[in-house]
Amino acid sequence: MTPTAPTARINYRALPDENGRFGPYGGKYVPETLMPALDELEEAYLQARNDKAFLYELGRLQRTYVGRPTPISYARRLSEHLGGAQIYLKREDLAHTGAHKINNALGQALLMKRKMGKTRIVAETGAGQHGVATATAAALLGIECVVYMGTVDMARQQPNVFRMKLLGTEVRGVESGSKTLKDAINEAIRDWVTNVRTTHYLLGSALGPHPYPAMVRDFQSVIGQEALWQMQDGEIGPGRLPDVIVACVGGGSNSMGIFHPFLEYENVRLIGVEAGGHGIESGEHAARFADPALGRLGVLQGTMSYVMQDNDGQIALTHSISAGLDYASVGPEHAWLRDLQRAEYTYCTDEQALAGFKALCHLEGIIPALESAHAIGHVLELAPTLPKNQVILVNLSGRGDKDLGTVMSVLGEEQ
Repeated sequence: MTPTAPTARINYRALPDENGRFGPYGGKYVPETLMPALDELEEAYLQARNDKAFLYELGRLQRTYVGRPTPISYARRLSEHLGGAQIYLKREDLAHTGAHKINNALGQALLMKRKMGKTRIVAETGAGQHGVATATAAALLGIECVVYMGTVDMARQQPNVFRMKLLGTEVRGVESGSKTLKDAINEAIRDWVTNVRTTHYLLGSALGPHPYPAMVRDFQSVIGQEALWQMQDGEIGPGRLPDVIVACVGGGSNSMGIFHPFLEYENVRLIGVEAGGHGIESGEHAARFADPALGRLGVLQGTMSYVMQDNDGQIALTHSISAGLDYASVGPEHAWLRDLQRAEYTYCTDEQALAGFKALCHLEGIIPALESAHAIGHVLELAPTLPKNQVILVNLSGRGDKDLGTVMSVLGEEQ
């Protein structure tokens, strides 16, 4: 079924503007040496969006390699247990490599191969899923690949480190700063500046300098495009649009991927769930929007958005049980959607995320990534407050085998 969208009061598809801005957010805040590389990338990206041969090849690989479309699953037992709204899951955990990250990694790698003539990829990773997806795309297309990863993240995501190495990628540990995602991005950018003629920086989330936020969003929008028709297909979904869409928000790629095709359907609530860590009051979290003492407008790693920082503008340390949500800033389009009140943002603590993790395991036989468990954790609270005839769609952005070590350690249930 092809849905008919209502007339949008805001043209959500018109941004970013020619300067790469979503209202006051976004832009290009990079060294002068990188401006030609960003201009080259923007030109290649704009050409590829209208290149039938490129789009055909990307679509073919999505179907035959990634395993798209990923299904919609009705979480019957979870819905019955909570006693409120009916819950559906968009199963990005069933995509090749086990997460949504492959959508963007494959798109950018193919763009680099077909349009830019680069021979080498550098990337960053926190939870390891973007690193694995990038290593996978590099192996498929025969491209040299280096992935930077904070040593704290390497310790808690050892299976993904090993996967990247098996795929032929060099993993370089980062010892600076908090030794997590922010610091891995810094090192990847330094490498890119040094080797800009031969190297493409394959950024993994909807942040960074223009055109990355828009480009990553567009490659990830396949999630929402599929969900739009799947939910309206009465054989595989509820036969109508969801009332609420819930997704976790780190940098923001999985959430923008499912949100974007639904933006003009203003009767569909969009809820992003940040990492609440040990609670906002503790200061040990990564909830950029929820903490007025730390989250304020700033520039980090090429873009203007909300950034966790102290009164002197120094980047604050973050914490989350989930390596993929442990980042000090958020994509600029999320900040813009929040200003417009088109999307709502809340947070889920480590404890609540673990409750969501266990609930999905026990009631649905699905082991989610700790990132996705934050979305489920919020749904545990939200669903019982809604009538049974309402529908919640959760973007299950990844599977949880990478997180079993962390979960076993925290719960003290090693088996």
